[in-house]
Amino acid sequence: MPRVALKPADLGISGWSAVLPARQAQAALEQDLECDYLVVGAGFAGLSAARRLRQLEPRASVVLLEARVVAAGPAGRNSGFMIDLPHALASGSYAGDSSQDLRNIRMNRAAIDFAANAVAEFGFADEAFEASGKINAAAGRLGNEHNQSYARHLEALDEPFEFLDASAMRDICGSDYYLGGLRTPGTAVIQPALYVRSLADALTAQAGCRLFENSPVQEFSRQGDAWMVRTETGSVRAQRVLLAVNGLIESFGYYRRRLMHINLYASMTRELTAVEVAALGGVERWGFTPSDPIGSTVRRIDGSAGPRLIIRNRCTYEASLSLPEDRLRQIARDHRRTFDARFPMLRSVAMEYCWSGRLCLSRNDVWALGELEPGLFSACCQNGLGTTRGTIAGIIAAEMASGRSEPSLIPDFPPQAQPQCLFPEPFMTLGARSLIKLKEWRAGREL
Repeated sequence: MPRVALKPADLGISGWSAVLPARQAQAALEQDLECDYLVVGAGFAGLSAARRLRQLEPRASVVLLEARVVAAGPAGRNSGFMIDLPHALASGSYAGDSSQDLRNIRMNRAAIDFAANAVAEFGFADEAFEASGKINAAAGRLGNEHNQSYARHLEALDEPFEFLDASAMRDICGSDYYLGGLRTPGTAVIQPALYVRSLADALTAQAGCRLFENSPVQEFSRQGDAWMVRTETGSVRAQRVLLAVNGLIESFGYYRRRLMHINLYASMTRELTAVEVAALGGVERWGFTPSDPIGSTVRRIDGSAGPRLIIRNRCTYEASLSLPEDRLRQIARDHRRTFDARFPMLRSVAMEYCWSGRLCLSRNDVWALGELEPGLFSACCQNGLGTTRGTIAGIIAAEMASGRSEPSLIPDFPPQAQPQCLFPEPFMTLGARSLIKLKEWRAGREL
């Protein structure tokens, strides 16, 4: 039976999870089970797959295995934007091929609708999901040029947008740092850990759907007409298995040397006092994505955890999926500089949390999605958009696994090419790290 060498490497405590009330995790798998569908991974893709399976086959039994606890991994560590518009991270201004971008917009909006329907059906807390749009923030000339270029692309796509000047940006965020912004209305802004926790708990409250946490897969194999998956203390025999583990799919023996593993980093302040909120000004909640894709994402939240600010920037390429233990010390210093440059009135405000989170890219911007072997499906490689593209991957994989003939929830999903092979090492790592450094240098004030 093939061994699975899982090597998740996330550093630090995610503020998104830490500020939430304590949650009682589901028990680890300590028995031998049989089910119709086994979903490995309880992030955006895995939970979306489980929900779609339940929609397609309400009588089917679905088991989810999560290696840690829900929201401890990448799903609970991202910036929380469910973006509907083109968002090509490798480009200068997110724009791509127009015909492909139109298809991606339709798919992204279907994923956001799927999430919004879950929020309404299960009654998530308001801060879990807000259809508030987002702003591409520009801090310098280069950022403004990126926004202008992106606006021309949106105009060609007949998509609405609004330019904001420096005064409007200051009115929103309280800072004089930004020269302008580009507001688009279709993005949903989420509290990622709360969203995935809420979806996991809602699904497993239904009969026929079970979640086991702290249950990493150690072995799996085909046995007759089913798959046998083993953890340290239990096993699941399933007719069909969906692997929703993003870049860790390589640990299962698939897509090796075809996926690029990137780590991003974020910090969250302690709760701001009333005096600090007054000094900051601006509105209670907002989300800025950088006009330059390599730049800084900044959010202000004001929910159950009180008013806080979040900074997300810096990325590193890690082919081995491991990170040095001291990485966050340097990142924390970088985030402090980023924060102080934008919010000098809050220099006394400490960062309470600093953490890393993984994403997965392919060279040709395609999913690792489809049937790998009879009864074994992959819903992986979201190319930096884990919220929307993870949701899409989960839905598509569930529809493939079910074999049902109903129209897909995802319109115009195209046939997928294989992720392209990476360049040989050490050239791949040297090239990727050099390109990241160059992009960060060029970003200037946007970083």
